[in-house]
Amino acid sequence: MCGITGWVSFGRDLRAEEVTVNAMTETMACRGPDDRGTWVVEHAALGHRRLAIIDLPGGRQPMSVETSGGPVSMVYSGETYNFGELREELYRRGHRLETDSDTEVVLHGYLEWGEALAERLNGMYAFAIWDSRENKLVMIRDRMGIKPFYYYETPDGVLFGSEPKAILANPMAERTVTLDGVRELFAFVKTPGHAVWEGMREVEPGTVVTVSAGGLRIHRYWTLETRPHTDGQEASVAHVRELLEDIVRRQLVADVPRCTLLSGGLDSSAMTAIAARQLAEKGETVRSFAVDFVGQTENFIADDLRGTPDTPYVHDVAEKSGTEHQDIVLDSRELADPEVRAKVIRARDIPMGLGDMDASLYLLFKSIRQHSTVALSGESADEVFGGYKQFFDPKAQQANTFPWLVQFAEHFGDDNSILTPAVTKALDMGTYVQDAYDTSVAKIVRLDGESDFEWRMRKICYLHLTHFVRILLDRKDRASMAVGLEVRVPFCDHRLVEYVYNTPWSLKTFDHREKSLLRAAAKDVLPQSVVDRVKSPYPSTQDPTYAVALQDHGKRLLGDKSHPVFELVSTDWLARAVSVDTPQVTQASRRGLERTLDLALWLDMYKPTLKLS
Repeated sequence: MCGITGWVSFGRDLRAEEVTVNAMTETMACRGPDDRGTWVVEHAALGHRRLAIIDLPGGRQPMSVETSGGPVSMVYSGETYNFGELREELYRRGHRLETDSDTEVVLHGYLEWGEALAERLNGMYAFAIWDSRENKLVMIRDRMGIKPFYYYETPDGVLFGSEPKAILANPMAERTVTLDGVRELFAFVKTPGHAVWEGMREVEPGTVVTVSAGGLRIHRYWTLETRPHTDGQEASVAHVRELLEDIVRRQLVADVPRCTLLSGGLDSSAMTAIAARQLAEKGETVRSFAVDFVGQTENFIADDLRGTPDTPYVHDVAEKSGTEHQDIVLDSRELADPEVRAKVIRARDIPMGLGDMDASLYLLFKSIRQHSTVALSGESADEVFGGYKQFFDPKAQQANTFPWLVQFAEHFGDDNSILTPAVTKALDMGTYVQDAYDTSVAKIVRLDGESDFEWRMRKICYLHLTHFVRILLDRKDRASMAVGLEVRVPFCDHRLVEYVYNTPWSLKTFDHREKSLLRAAAKDVLPQSVVDRVKSPYPSTQDPTYAVALQDHGKRLLGDKSHPVFELVSTDWLARAVSVDTPQVTQASRRGLERTLDLALWLDMYKPTLKLS
């Protein structure tokens, strides 16, 4: 796991731009604390920061291979879980590799198969290759978008990086955010390719972007396709379990300490239990970590989103699977700390406004990093198997919009309510969201004979797997890599995603509950309490002193009416939010305060030029 960056310019000699290349590379230091390297030729520069996971001495980057047509050099971030099989195939084809790293396998794979290499990879990855033989840059991103990857076209080439901050370190990249960028911040729909910053784009998941003197070309090598599902219930459950066993086994491979993230929900519990059993066969014990808040379990209050606290279920799993477990218990002072908020925003490069859930994830990962370098997460199982409430809400099922927005409106109100009337009118969020929805559903293929209900559920599943999951994957990646922790996501293996996506909704819910396939596939390794537990989202603190701290910070912000945040946020709204009695602070007000404080810090830190007309 690493941070990559680079610059291709067909109109200048980049050997004279080493200072800028180094500055771009150093912005990725948090992603790669173990090593750094740059590689510069006339028209291409590559930068790399390394977090060493596999072949600690042998995986240094940038990595190059000399060919008769010139060097082929690569910077790579991520993990290729089938690198062993690919290595054997490359050996048979005459390649001689000098290290045990997956990086060298990927580089030689490109030499053998070119851009078609992408179709052979199983893993999470974002990498760039400068091919001197053709004077072209090749950028490739994994199918699900687990690893971030951005680029910025220039008049004579391109800048790229794992995160926007690497690109923004180059003077050629303007720090401008237009109305479309603000729309993306508030829409919560994760438009594919959109990067918020004007002129910047994401390398979309499952795509290859090639840059040459002739321009930029985009090729999609993978998409979520509709296919008939012919397996019955028993065969489907068995195949899901078979896939999970293989996926977890592959993702446990590392030359550094590993652990699992355990919430006590079905997803992380199944993954932890399978990992624990596999490691036990080798005489090893898996470490597990969970997040909790001071006093939360003892004073838990059930609501429409969360019916039970996590900790009792976490401990049931840890006991049954024999993990070496640790609870990371956070308090409201830490969650509301402006320094923590600033670190989260610096990690994300944009203010996404998930408040204490962002802060707690960052603090959880920071604590885990003291013990482990690699963690396995249950992230994305809800999107794959159908676990969220909106999958079962008739209003969300029937809505002609992204289904999670229906649930968000019910629980948190309208995020746009914090904005000034002028900004609200200029954004026209309803049209933006509708256009994004219509564009996405137009890509979905309906099976012949598929019922209207199954077709609606296919659309809902597709939208979660191509939009919603990418919001959470980006959040997970940025928070973990900000502290140098690699988090792997077994449920994002494309084989599992493809198989379960095409399983009819009636099979996904054959026991009339959420995630029936996963529950049945893993019930033999789980405590009964977890098998019976109803889905509960990632936890959020219920401590009222957290809201008090938000109000105090909001009052201080309100005292500076010249702050640029008030180009976006209504001072009247903020005045009302900080003046109400703390017990009366609604979820909507609390979320609005978090969004406002995030925006203000982001504007202070990044100083973007806002173009709101």
